[in-house]
Amino acid sequence: MMNKNLKLELLEKMTTLIAAGLGLVAALAWNDAIKGLFSIIFGKSSNIAVMFLYAIVITVVVVVATIKLSRATNKLKEELGIKEEVEDKGKKK
Repeated sequence: MMNKNLKLELLEKMTTLIAAGLGLVAALAWNDAIKGLFSIIFGKSSNIAVMFLYAIVITVVVVVATIKLSRATNKLKEELGIKEEVEDKGKKK
């Protein structure tokens, strides 16, 4: 029988992988939706300038969203008194 620590580690890894996979699916869906919007605004031409503008806009949105989510997560962790565990070569300290 599997010990509880191994079960927990397995469940955590599976959760991370599934969340990442679903995140990719959501990102691809948003990518198509935003491309459609850009095509409506700028026309269907595959102008390289429009493609770079799209890439820059998406990058800025992702960076801002990531920073805001990280700050919100860290703020909540501080409020709850949770200290982050650091992983060193796969082993938690």
